[in-house]
Amino acid sequence: MAATARTRTGTSPIASLRAVDDPTTEIGALFERDGAHFVPTQLARGPWSPKALHGGAPAALFATVCEAHDPGPAAFVARLTVELMRPVPLAPLELRVRTIRPGKKVQWIEAMLLGEREHEVARATVLRIRCDDVDTSGSVHPPVDAPPAPDATAAMKFPFGDGVVGFWNVHDVRLVRGSWTEPGPGIAWFRLQCPVIAGEPISPIARVAAAADFGSGVSNPVRMTKAAAINPELTVHVHRHPAGDWVCLESGAWAQPHGVGMAETRLHDERGVIGRGVQSLLVERATHLVMEV
Repeated sequence: MAATARTRTGTSPIASLRAVDDPTTEIGALFERDGAHFVPTQLARGPWSPKALHGGAPAALFATVCEAHDPGPAAFVARLTVELMRPVPLAPLELRVRTIRPGKKVQWIEAMLLGEREHEVARATVLRIRCDDVDTSGSVHPPVDAPPAPDATAAMKFPFGDGVVGFWNVHDVRLVRGSWTEPGPGIAWFRLQCPVIAGEPISPIARVAAAADFGSGVSNPVRMTKAAAINPELTVHVHRHPAGDWVCLESGAWAQPHGVGMAETRLHDERGVIGRGVQSLLVERATHLVMEV
């Protein structure tokens, strides 16, 4: 069971910043339900502030909730767009979800996360498409070289968060091309090792959402330079959900001297390409690492 706070207890979910031997087992999940609220655990913490979440945590929560909302024939999550409007606090969050366009073939779902005083901190729009049996024989898709398999290298630790529990603890990560200490493109496999919501199974699209926000990190064009890049949004398109637990990010990024950049990620599973992720980047001097709105 997750060792985290619940809204009604009055205990802060950031009461303990200590490291534990096995965070995913001891803490258990990224979030716990508490009525209409979701309480993030230490595992959801990001690297920018000890009181704010990593973007992958709300992205995975949005994917999970929006996939299950208002079930119908248009059930396949084909696109997820997440707007990180403010730093998402490591505190109880209210999640509101609604259907903004119903339909049997296509359907749009909208969700938002609210912090204290009902301040909106993040928003998501999900496009769902009906699945059906279709004869696609003779169709052609672009040739793509398969990335090295996840077992091509050993598991590794992120070069930050040492001694503190955070989102960097929830994935088994295999960097098969590129470097965590040098700028440039990279390829990395991610395997989410804990539920998004305590007591609930991990859906395949949630695995994609939890990993895809790392694209700008895998491909960081300004790592260890005089600039830093942070993404205030994430858009993921998929034509197939991953088979199995591993999701691969083949990522490249650009940073321009006028302070804007972009990260682009080809998404794979162990069978092939499943989609693409794109992130707009705010590029700043390295001393300004926390997004201020």
